[in-house]
Amino acid sequence: MSWWGKLVGGAFGFMLGGPLGALLGVALGHNFDKGLKQLPEDGRFEAGDRERVQTAFFTATFVVMGRVAKADGHVSRDEIRMAEAVMREMSLDAAMRRTAIELFNQGKAPAFDLDAVLDQFRRECHGRRTLIGMFVEIQLQAAYADGRLDDAEDALLRRICSRLGVSEFDYHRLERMVRAERVGRGDQSGRGGVSTGRPSLEQAYAVLGVASDASDAEVKRAYRRLLSQHHPDKLVSKGLPEEMMKVATQKTHEIRQAYERIREARGN
Repeated sequence: MSWWGKLVGGAFGFMLGGPLGALLGVALGHNFDKGLKQLPEDGRFEAGDRERVQTAFFTATFVVMGRVAKADGHVSRDEIRMAEAVMREMSLDAAMRRTAIELFNQGKAPAFDLDAVLDQFRRECHGRRTLIGMFVEIQLQAAYADGRLDDAEDALLRRICSRLGVSEFDYHRLERMVRAERVGRGDQSGRGGVSTGRPSLEQAYAVLGVASDASDAEVKRAYRRLLSQHHPDKLVSKGLPEEMMKVATQKTHEIRQAYERIREARGN
């Protein structure tokens, strides 16, 4: 049974306390914020923890997405479509979709405590950089839903990264990659479906995060590193919800497209 099936079925042993538990409890109409299993003090990844991390990732993704969408003072229709596109790509059932929408709306609320949510999310992920990187990429996609990253969104995303332990260098790398992928999708809205367009050479280098004068060996290393970081099965084993495998699959498709475009241009 999936983490969601266990959640709605009443198997709350892996469930969350703290602000994430309270937010999810409101979204589901339950009180989950007290008396539940807490994170082991030694931070080890134990049996059942993957489901707990999956629950935390799902909850944090949509509640923080709501705050990112509200960063510039209003939530645009494009930003709402972006959230809906992620939900479609995850193939959420009706109950999960309602929960995701409620979490998104809670994130827009003035009283939402972003720092507390991010602190708990980082703990629940056991500091896993690949999971946190995927989380930041999804938030960048939300910020770029209207086609641009404005100053308020950029400042908020930097704050999110700082709280999650993501360096300025990695933030810039992720931002360039997401921007290149966004442009490469052309007129496609959100993350629904695999892009059929080929990236430009400039976009391909940006997706891999390497300079145009990088050696073939450097390009290959960047390609292999990114494929490993975005491998759907590896991410799920670390706590990515199964429903988000399609998001990771889309990323690996774009990484492969970028690598093939560079190889072609170099005659390799």
